[in-house]
Amino acid sequence: MSPIFELPSFDDLIADAVVVSLPMRVRFRGITTREALLLRGPAGWGEFAPFVEYDDEEAAHWLRAGIEAAWLGPPPAIRATVPVNATVPAIDASAVPELLERFPGSRTAKIKVAEKGQSLADDIARVNEVRRHIPNVRVDANGGWSVDEAVVALRALTEGGELEYAEQPCASVEELVRVRAAGTGVRIAADESIRRAEDPLRVVRAGGADVAIVKVPPLGGMRAVVALSTQLAEYGVPVVVSSALDTAVGMASGLAAAAALPELPFACGLGTGGLFVRDIAVVDPAISGALSVGAVEPDPSILTQLTATPERTAWWLGRVRRCHRILDQRGALNFV
Repeated sequence: MSPIFELPSFDDLIADAVVVSLPMRVRFRGITTREALLLRGPAGWGEFAPFVEYDDEEAAHWLRAGIEAAWLGPPPAIRATVPVNATVPAIDASAVPELLERFPGSRTAKIKVAEKGQSLADDIARVNEVRRHIPNVRVDANGGWSVDEAVVALRALTEGGELEYAEQPCASVEELVRVRAAGTGVRIAADESIRRAEDPLRVVRAGGADVAIVKVPPLGGMRAVVALSTQLAEYGVPVVVSSALDTAVGMASGLAAAAALPELPFACGLGTGGLFVRDIAVVDPAISGALSVGAVEPDPSILTQLTATPERTAWWLGRVRRCHRILDQRGALNFV
């Protein structure tokens, strides 16, 4: 199928759609249950799972990504496996060893910091505990620090060892530029400043990022990630493909995008399946900290157990209809 094709009708889009509700092992991103709508098309399965607080304009990018996966399929791969990091939520340091058992073989961990209601001391304890088990650590503040707080925190966190990078230490591009110029010795990675920006390159042009965190759904698909990585390479900024707390179907798209990138210098944030009590399919575990690339077929018996309530299913179908209208107004889908 050509990378340029007409948008499937709404009826075709939802003909085999299933809304699932996945319970999580720990609170992550403020939620304990992850909902997603799975789409089936001629190329396989796709996922539509924008977080509930996102408006329809933003969520339409996620629908575009799901359509690409289910109707077009992945771009050509140049690697069969993708190294992934362990993901450590803002849990107590004492809970770290048990959680890391969910990420066998991982040599890199991303640790959530700057959680509301917690202190820098909590972050330091969590990071240092992870260091006892995994050699490479990176932190993710989700924009939770001011510039001054970020500088103090990064200097304190590096007293116990190096940080591979700090992801989105502050919310705005201007703040990221100031933190990066402060000389903490820590690479600055941009996440929200890329995936939720009208101009994903703005933060890089402004000098606010050493690394770019990219996610397939908010950028509109796998090929959009590959195209953006080519643009970022012109600025000398490497890419890390990360998860949007995807089910196994969405994760397959993230792995496919990472597999298609010419360069992949860092482990990707695509190991979050371990945060679910149960996923929609049984997938091969990571081997030596790397996941295999390939299509995922949901297990029908598992889907039956994880299907969302009729009320939540209706809510998601209404959301798909609204986002479909937005895509329809834009005309043919171009995934070149």
